[in-house]
Amino acid sequence: EVQLVESGGGSVQAGGSLRLSCTASTASGFTFDDSEMGWYRQAPGNECILVSSISSDGSTYYAHSVKGRFTISQDNAKNAVYLHMNSLQVDDTAVYYCAAPRDGSTWYRAAALCGASYNYWGQGTQVTVSS
Repeated sequence: EVQLVESGGGSVQAGGSLRLSCTASTASGFTFDDSEMGWYRQAPGNECILVSSISSDGSTYYAHSVKGRFTISQDNAKNAVYLHMNSLQVDDTAVYYCAAPRDGSTWYRAAALCGASYNYWGQGTQVTVSS
């Protein structure tokens, strides 16, 4: 089974920056250049939202709410994907999940809960933005 591991969450004041990282267990044989990769987030009482994704050709997707502030990048040599978050806002507070579609390319942009079987998921990392 593919194991994705996030790191880099934490607490920051509004206007600050954080970088989230996601790596995959090499024992699983999963490599990031075989699949699109992305980040979801879910705040209490809210849907699980696809924040950003990146494909093997470098094309990216960003949710409207983060466009211009967040940047996704990938380092295939390190089997890692990153989410650079700038100009953080209180509304960015959520648990952020690294994910990869099980079929390699199909994204579901919203769901009631993160963790659905159509993706591989990391365990989540908390991001808290205070005013």
